Amino acid sequence: MDAVSDLQFRDQAVLLDDVLVIADLHVGRGAASNVELPVGDGSDMIERFRALCERFDPAEVVVAGDLLHSFQTVPRSVTGTVQGLRDVARDAGARIVVTPGNHDTLLDAVWDGPVQPEYRLGETVVTHGHVEPEADAERYIVGHDHPTISIEGKRRPCYLAGEDGYEGAAVLMLPAFNRIVPGVEINGMSTGDFMSPLVTDLDSMAPIVWDDDAEEALRFPPLGEFRHRL
Repeated sequence: MDAVSDLQFRDQAVLLDDVLVIADLHVGRGAASNVELPVGDGSDMIERFRALCERFDPAEVVVAGDLLHSFQTVPRSVTGTVQGLRDVARDAGARIVVTPGNHDTLLDAVWDGPVQPEYRLGETVVTHGHVEPEADAERYIVGHDHPTISIEGKRRPCYLAGEDGYEGAAVLMLPAFNRIVPGVEINGMSTGDFMSPLVTDLDSMAPIVWDDDAEEALRFPPLGEFRHRL
């Protein structure tokens, strides 16, 4: 299976058929960071989600882990943001399914909708990626590490795609949907620097960057082929 040939990219999300996949929303991250009016939390994230639903009209939305940020408390604003996301999905006629991540220890406090550790979409399995998957698949779509890449001095969120990424299966790692999550800069990283066990050969994975201005996904060679030019 080609890692990305049947996918559409936009704003740190990906569409497979009529299913929209986003990862690492980390709702509440802004409250934890003490940043005034954080751009990545609350209304900004809801409006970006609304734009994606209007663009793609998905039947389902799968959150690939870490819907929440805090392990210990649920800030007051979190409930409102999660409800806002649910309202957008409802208005779009889409069902939201959450595949919990390692940060989602308090998920039950704000979420009573569908929850599955791994969500199968044909030969693709969506999961957070913090542990090895139990299900066999031809492709895994995951989050967890929040990849970014620095190009010409500008750091950008990026996807990472590999056709033989985990036990012969393709892997697509999504960037964090929350824009204030700093992420990890992959330029100088090695495979062992990643937390996800699904990244087994970083140099064979190709970065993909969504360009808002051009409204297109910029695809690069595998990192091992052009790392020296970054």
